[in-house]
Amino acid sequence: MEVRRAKTSGFCFGVSLALEKLDAEVEKNDAKIATLGPIIHNPQVLEQYKNMNVRCLEHADDANKDERVIIRAHGIPRETETTLTDSCKEVVDATCPKVKRAQLGIYNMIGKGCFLLLYGEKDHPEVRGLMSYAGDRAFLFNSLEELKKFPLSADIDYCLAAQTTQDREEFSRIDEYLQEKLAERLQVLNTICNATRERQQEAIALAKKVDAMVVVGGYSSGNTRRLADVSRAQGCLTFHVERPEELSASDFKGMKVVGLTAGASTPRSIIDATEEFLKNL
Repeated sequence: MEVRRAKTSGFCFGVSLALEKLDAEVEKNDAKIATLGPIIHNPQVLEQYKNMNVRCLEHADDANKDERVIIRAHGIPRETETTLTDSCKEVVDATCPKVKRAQLGIYNMIGKGCFLLLYGEKDHPEVRGLMSYAGDRAFLFNSLEELKKFPLSADIDYCLAAQTTQDREEFSRIDEYLQEKLAERLQVLNTICNATRERQQEAIALAKKVDAMVVVGGYSSGNTRRLADVSRAQGCLTFHVERPEELSASDFKGMKVVGLTAGASTPRSIIDATEEFLKNL
């Protein structure tokens, strides 16, 4: 069976940078190392670091005074960073530069008196961090339909932003809707990262040309789930798995061409293994 693999699948710049920072701290071997929350959303990578005695903290005040704590790629809320600084030996910020840019952009707009309209997932760690930069001047929504239920005021300046891994096409529809409603009272921050856009565009193009799509990555990874979503939106049978062992030969019976892509936190080794499995069917 022919396998068409997306060129940009796998680690993005932000994920690679976060892991490089964590690896550098582990190699120093001069203090205990922990991460606040999962460094990235991939269970296999997290298991590797657990075996290297890197603790994964649930709360900032769980840190020990002799630990160096790494802030994960998704970023953390402002108040959490303050707590963490008081709880541990040293804080190392591995927040993705695109997420940090979004945080500061929102903070700047709030300082100018804007009210934030944030397109994102309620329980995602990146979103919790972004919302913390807006205080109580924010509304979080996950779709255009949800936004339409929110009462907009003609007397308020608004700022539109998005979780960095959100669907760019949906964001464009949201932008268009708000432009009609608010006109000059709207400021738009382009916070969806290019890596997300490129991966989604490739997934859409592949899904239109293959019998099925396989998307590899953590189930808790927002950008991976959206790759599966945009593939399915093309009417293409789509499998979202964390490892190739989850696939079955019977799933692909009678198929000739299968597309393969992966989330921004999926290691190349897992993508390679999935491609090998599919090629051998």
